[in-house]
Amino acid sequence: MTDSVVATNTGFLRRLASIVYDVLLVAALVFLATIPFVAVRGGESVEPNTLSYQVAVVAVVYTFFVGFWSTKGRTLGMQSWGLQLEDVEGRIPGVGQCSVRFAVSIISWAAFGLGFLWQLVDPDSLTWHDRASGTRTRYYPKSAKPGRKQKNAVSS
Repeated sequence: MTDSVVATNTGFLRRLASIVYDVLLVAALVFLATIPFVAVRGGESVEPNTLSYQVAVVAVVYTFFVGFWSTKGRTLGMQSWGLQLEDVEGRIPGVGQCSVRFAVSIISWAAFGLGFLWQLVDPDSLTWHDRASGTRTRYYPKSAKPGRKQKNAVSS
């Protein structure tokens, strides 16, 4: 999205709804990634502290978020809620920025969600991972997306 005039800062509840949506999708992917580990163990449950399993789970979650962020600028949850990840120039961030964002978002969660709650006190409504990665999450109302007419547009 290049027209930052119609975009607004993302509200906390909209971002939270997007997170819930993405968590459900990631949970399904982790479930699918677990199947081969269960199959290898002959149907027995997988020990969560197994290094290979932990690496597989992190790889799935990393690929989901960084893959979507760096190619489309949005995950499926973000798309559903009209959110777009941008760098400071309004472009889709690269893999490096998205990897930093991913790592710091883990820290944001590990600190009891304080990195996400930071948005409520930040003057620019940014989270810790937004600040660390030089990104921002913007809200684009459906009427503001390219190719759609504004409802209150005045014709000249």
